[in-house]
Amino acid sequence: MAKYYVNNSAQVNGDHEVHKDGCYWLTLVHSKKDLGYHSNCKSAVLEAKKTYMKSNGCIHCSKDCHTS
Repeated sequence: MAKYYVNNSAQVNGDHEVHKDGCYWLTLVHSKKDLGYHSNCKSAVLEAKKTYMKSNGCIHCSKDCHTS
């Protein structure tokens, strides 16, 4: 199980990226929401979508959930 976070700030395309704890890109996020522990990025993205419908996995740490 890994801890996941969603960026509170949307990217230019409107996506809120979901990052796994330890991701380099997470260190650049100024404001994030703790999504808790998940066995995979798919359940973390589903959790993020409860807050931000347009959530997407980080291409670096959650590649299986990156769609755009």
